[in-house]
Amino acid sequence: MMTFEKQLINKTYYKTFIEGNESMHPIQVLGEMYMTEQKKEVTDLSSIRFSQGEVYFLNKDFESAIFKWENISDNLKPWAQKNIADAHYELDLLAIAEEYYKAVQTDSDVLKSELLLQLFSLYIERGKIEQAANSITNAIDFNPDYPNVTDLARAFFEEQQDFPNAVRLAVKEAIRTESLSWYEVLETYVERGYTAKITPNYFSEALITLYTIDQVRFESLVVALWNSYKQNDLYFPWLHEINDLLLNIELGRSHIWQKLSILYRENYFELINGDYLIRDLSDVIPKYLTNWMKISTVSDGLISSTAVLAWNDIFPSQIDASIVTVAESIVSESSHDHNGMENGLRLFDAIQKWATNNGVLLSEQFGWWIREQTDLENHHLLIAGTSASVKADFVNTLVGDELEGDYTSAILFKDGDEAEMHAISDNEIRNISHLGEVHTNIQNPFIVWKKPISYLHKNKLTLIDTPVLSNQTESRSAAFPYLHVADSVLYVLNADLPLTGKELDMAVRMNEQQPEMSIHFILGNMEQIDNNDEAMELIESTKAKIKTYFPYAKVFAFSKYYEHESQLDELSAFIGSMKDKDERDMEVRRANTILYYIKESIKYLFDRRTEIENSLIDNIKWNEEMVTKLEGAVNQVSDMEEEKVRIIHRSYNKIKAEMSEQLTAEIPKLLRECSRMVNEDSNFEKIHVQLNEEMNKQVFNYIEGTILPEFRIAIQGWIIESEEEFKESQANLNELSESFNYLYGEEKIVLDCDFKVLDDWRRDADRMTRGNIQLANANILLRSTPSQLLFKSAGKLFGSLSQNKGILQNKYKQFIEGKDYSETAKSITGTFMQQFEIFEQSLARDMSMFFAKPHEVLHESLENTHKEIKEDKDTLSNMRENPEIYRDPLTQFDLKLRQFEWMATAGEQIKV
Repeated sequence: MMTFEKQLINKTYYKTFIEGNESMHPIQVLGEMYMTEQKKEVTDLSSIRFSQGEVYFLNKDFESAIFKWENISDNLKPWAQKNIADAHYELDLLAIAEEYYKAVQTDSDVLKSELLLQLFSLYIERGKIEQAANSITNAIDFNPDYPNVTDLARAFFEEQQDFPNAVRLAVKEAIRTESLSWYEVLETYVERGYTAKITPNYFSEALITLYTIDQVRFESLVVALWNSYKQNDLYFPWLHEINDLLLNIELGRSHIWQKLSILYRENYFELINGDYLIRDLSDVIPKYLTNWMKISTVSDGLISSTAVLAWNDIFPSQIDASIVTVAESIVSESSHDHNGMENGLRLFDAIQKWATNNGVLLSEQFGWWIREQTDLENHHLLIAGTSASVKADFVNTLVGDELEGDYTSAILFKDGDEAEMHAISDNEIRNISHLGEVHTNIQNPFIVWKKPISYLHKNKLTLIDTPVLSNQTESRSAAFPYLHVADSVLYVLNADLPLTGKELDMAVRMNEQQPEMSIHFILGNMEQIDNNDEAMELIESTKAKIKTYFPYAKVFAFSKYYEHESQLDELSAFIGSMKDKDERDMEVRRANTILYYIKESIKYLFDRRTEIENSLIDNIKWNEEMVTKLEGAVNQVSDMEEEKVRIIHRSYNKIKAEMSEQLTAEIPKLLRECSRMVNEDSNFEKIHVQLNEEMNKQVFNYIEGTILPEFRIAIQGWIIESEEEFKESQANLNELSESFNYLYGEEKIVLDCDFKVLDDWRRDADRMTRGNIQLANANILLRSTPSQLLFKSAGKLFGSLSQNKGILQNKYKQFIEGKDYSETAKSITGTFMQQFEIFEQSLARDMSMFFAKPHEVLHESLENTHKEIKEDKDTLSNMRENPEIYRDPLTQFDLKLRQFEWMATAGEQIKV
């Protein structure tokens, strides 16, 4: 920046006029100059006025300064206008100052920058943060090299927590200045998470620039960005961006990419852990693996190379052939992986967890055999043979037990402090107490028998006793699966006929399946040969025959009658010669066994995919059939309820109708019989009241003494009959339940009816037929006095008749006996029968309660079955529409497995 412009900025331009006059006050010097200049014919007063304004400003006489600057018209005018704005700023007239700043017109880049910075400060002062941000941004865009502008901007953005602008500033300045300090600022922002939502390609130019400046800082920034994107939706765009970037950079070997190599390794195994679909990975992984190989450290060279080879195995042609060739070369020149067992166990745990989360049962046998491989203390010795008794004699000698030789499951004998026995099948591990339980609801198990066995303990052995091999098919199912878990094999021969064609064929096939497995032979049943020379000849001839096919095999002659301890000692030495001399060899072999069972587990899960689909189809079909059956059962129960309601209601109605008819018929008789109360002594003025009371009493006594007892007996019989009907219904429902539960295979449907209904009926019947009945007196005669009844129109005639009581008595009796009581009987009967009719009305509701639970159970089962059908159909549809959801995680497990297999064979020549 020019000295002149610095003077204008600092308001020290006036000093150019007072050089040599420093002893005088600037105002005096400038005043004298002004007066001198004014006397000239052609005056130039602008510079002096401008300088006077500066001096006034510096001495805080802002009004005088403004006055001087307002009269500037030459090239200093833009600066004078800027200074006027400064003066108003100092006077806290910020709005006016803003207008002056904005009104300045200038071609000076310095002045333009100063105006933007002054507006920046003014906006901060006025609390206009957005305008302040715009001003400082414009200042940077216009002249980023202007002194302190970027530092001011960074401080402002950080203070305002405006990290989008702060990041943008750091990126632009890092690229522009190629300054490591700005890259350090940017990395700090990344580490604090301020860049996590910014699309990764925004940083590409900055990264490319940084790579040319400092590879250490480049690696550090890449790692920071990687970690910031790892947990959000921009992770895959980042992987695409960084891998495209690295592919286009010549990554030299001058820098060891330690951090980046570790990051690639860790994230690779996370990418293929089953959380992502293959279609998402296939666009990323080929470039990813190519770059990983390029930047791998020596320690990661084998891992990255085998990852390339494994991916190429499953997805050929996705990775460039030259990269695959380099990977093969690295693997062939590397030593095998020493973490094979740990890697395998970790992979199996991941597979097992995935299977559990997806509702798939992984074979318990695979899991058990894999865990058994971690027992590096004991040598796994497999016993095979075709002679049941000879093999049993040999095994019994070692384990100290008397086992029969005709069992069909393999038995693994382990030394243990306490006796315990487990049957292990694909589906379960079950405790058993003896071998007889093995095939009780357990399919194809093998047996683990732990107990104190001194010989196994002493010789650090685990014995795998396989069933007798009688043919090729059985041998494959009986012994061959267990070859993978054995460290060596003892094939037991019968001295009566050693190494028959069948035995030789079995042994050869076992050797073909496990070529690296050592197979040796026991020549048992030697007690059958009395002559020692014959025995030696037999042993030698057998050895010679064996050597033809198994040149390194050894033979041990065994008899259950040989001196026990001596023979066991010799056998220990014989078995000891079969063991690995280097424990690392055993660990490598066990690691390979784990990988074998992992491969079988993955294959098993792939097969289960089809089984699950078929199972869902079968389950849907079965449930749809059950829906039909359940709907039929619902209708059946409804029909049963309807029938029982009709039967029981009709039976009750019959009793009620008979009682009603009886009352209607008997009440008039009872009322007519009350005529006997009329005699010559009767008080005819009150006789109608007395007769009304007597008639009600007769009706009451009849109901209480005859009707109710008869009804009580009838209703009790009705309840008994109803109970039989209910029991019949319950029996039918029990049969229905049994038929459903047979189909379900469990006690799922229980159709119990509510017999408490009968207790309610008994209580109601007792209440209606016992105790005092609540029956109001009927108005039978009270409306008709004798005079009203007999002589309504006779006038004085009644007076003469009233004196002749005999005639009145007869007439009154005739009236009572001849009266029509049908309406009265109907009224009394109706009133009395109300409670029985109310009871009758509740019968349908009560019987509905009786059948309520069966209805509820069936409807609930029907609803659950419909729900299960829908869920199964949704699952099936999802499986068919998105097979990759199940298939892709297994493919990724297979990918890891193949990588571990490559690592296990590292150092061997790769066949092209």
